[in-house]
Amino acid sequence: MLKSINHWAFPKDMQMESVFEHARLAGYDAIELNLGPDGAIGPHLASTPADLATIRRLADASGIRLRSLSCGLMWDHSLSAPQPEARRRGQDIVLKQLETAHALEMDTILTVAGYCTDDASSYELLEQRSVETFGYLLPHAERLGVAIAVENVWSKFLLTPTEMAAFIDGFGSNAIGAYFDIGNVMLYGHPEQWIRILGSRIRKVHAKDFRRSVGTGQGFVPLLAGDVKWPLVMNALRDIGYTDTITAEIGAYSAYPLQAVYDTARHLDVLIHGEPR
Repeated sequence: MLKSINHWAFPKDMQMESVFEHARLAGYDAIELNLGPDGAIGPHLASTPADLATIRRLADASGIRLRSLSCGLMWDHSLSAPQPEARRRGQDIVLKQLETAHALEMDTILTVAGYCTDDASSYELLEQRSVETFGYLLPHAERLGVAIAVENVWSKFLLTPTEMAAFIDGFGSNAIGAYFDIGNVMLYGHPEQWIRILGSRIRKVHAKDFRRSVGTGQGFVPLLAGDVKWPLVMNALRDIGYTDTITAEIGAYSAYPLQAVYDTARHLDVLIHGEPR
């Protein structure tokens, strides 16, 4: 497996050349970049082909691979939103993700299938809207050769591995899969079980740890410090033949924030190799 970290772990004002250099020094194989709002450091909604070519060049120069592109803009523009204009905006964001990932030679983008909010008219209608939206997006993904990977999040939608598997299989396309987040499952399930059921549908993996006794977003803790049964999880990933990135999605420390990047690299060494390196 490839040792990877999400760009969000780095200081927000750090330029990309420094981000890649610190990733190299920490021993990462890859970085997961994020599609940000206009003007963000890194790929963003207004990035030009020249901007993306510069990012690609910096990554290549540092020896850091670019495998996937996530995005934090979908919370306000859900692909299952009851408002057509919100869904259209969500579609446009995913299309920009696909185009950006293609330009950066990535093979996967992360997105969220939908959110079951308090004002949702029905779960069935939410699912119908989500299916219709993905039906529109998948031909674009197939054309660009980039997979759309659906992440399991706290969205009150697709809350079991069998439901997630059926959702993915229903499209009959190799351009859709799962972006499996280990820590997100801990609130309502067991990640090692999800991994075995989703199997080859898993395109990418997020590594987070979580303390169930907290039960809120404050329960996310550094890797190896929570309740995830890591030996079971890593064995499950190996058993399904997963060899791609395991990407730490962590927050920076409040003091000396960059140290989290270096500490997490050691944590991933233990997970991937079974011992510190």
